[in-house]
Amino acid sequence: MTRLDAVIVGGGFFGCSIARYVSGRMNAVTVIEQEAELFRHASSINQARIHNGYHYPRSLQTAYRSRVNFQSFVRDFPECVVSSFTQLYAIGRRQSKVSARQFERFCNIVGAPWKPARADHMNLFDPRLIEAAYEVTEYAFDATILRDTLRRMLDSAGVEVRLRTRVERVETAGTSSRVFLSDGNELETKYLFNCTYAGLRHVPGLGPQFSTPIKQEITEMALIEPPDELRGLGITVMCGPFFSTMPFPARSLHTLSHVRYTPHCSWVDSGVDSPHPYATMAAYAGASKSLHMLKDAQRYVPSLAKARIVDSLFEIKTLLVRNEIDDGRPILMERCESPNTVYSIMGGKIDNIYDALDRLKADGL
Repeated sequence: MTRLDAVIVGGGFFGCSIARYVSGRMNAVTVIEQEAELFRHASSINQARIHNGYHYPRSLQTAYRSRVNFQSFVRDFPECVVSSFTQLYAIGRRQSKVSARQFERFCNIVGAPWKPARADHMNLFDPRLIEAAYEVTEYAFDATILRDTLRRMLDSAGVEVRLRTRVERVETAGTSSRVFLSDGNELETKYLFNCTYAGLRHVPGLGPQFSTPIKQEITEMALIEPPDELRGLGITVMCGPFFSTMPFPARSLHTLSHVRYTPHCSWVDSGVDSPHPYATMAAYAGASKSLHMLKDAQRYVPSLAKARIVDSLFEIKTLLVRNEIDDGRPILMERCESPNTVYSIMGGKIDNIYDALDRLKADGL
């Protein structure tokens, strides 16, 4: 049995970032990842958007925290930030939950910079369907570069990373947790961090300690080759059953997601009685909806008719049930101390990591 100060289960962005943080305060820190490399799931398969608040006009708390965290992320990971494109947010005339005037007021409240889109950019939209469009400050990130950067940071800090290793079960032993691994090894640790995202309820021995209701979705994000006039642009039409397309630096393509077609199916995850989300996704054989996404999107931006669908990325998206109404994306942290210390941590977007670190500091870590 190996005795450690901290064990982090899950080698995504959150798990690696938590490991990097605690390694500055503890000596023996290990990351356990069941895949062959880090960042194999949601950390890499997402829209690669560094949120700056604009996406959340119905959740001022999420918008404000995004504004604060945006600056921190850009400062801490400049090598993976892609800012060489223009980001546009457009407001639909019908079915939108916010009007242009409301969006402007919201941006002013949270201090998010905006200006009316240029005439040549406005000409990209069908004016019958779009009320207004704005040029905003929002970037993308290259997940491959981010992964490699964090791996170097972990190596430099002396954090052990165990790949291709599953947690078979966790048991409480006095004031410590015992972690039994698929390779036959056993770890004992005072601090245990469950950063498995969709797997929060499915780590044997940890699932029952996590109580917040969560919803799992199998989602599809299309990758497209945009027409020349859209190559240097990101476009988000909001706030309703609309779409978003923006650069995806890891593949030198654009993502295309749609509020109506990106989610394929969903279920409330109760843990023991629910299917394992990653196993469910691996077995999923649903047909792609990328053509539906593109057909609907080109009604608003006609030049998308010239875009070419290249691929689709399927992944599990995990949401807090309580935030389905306002589309908020707060950090989720649950701490159990009976008698050992276990944290369950889930971020709805990448910049939430700073909220998690603030919470750990407040807890004296």
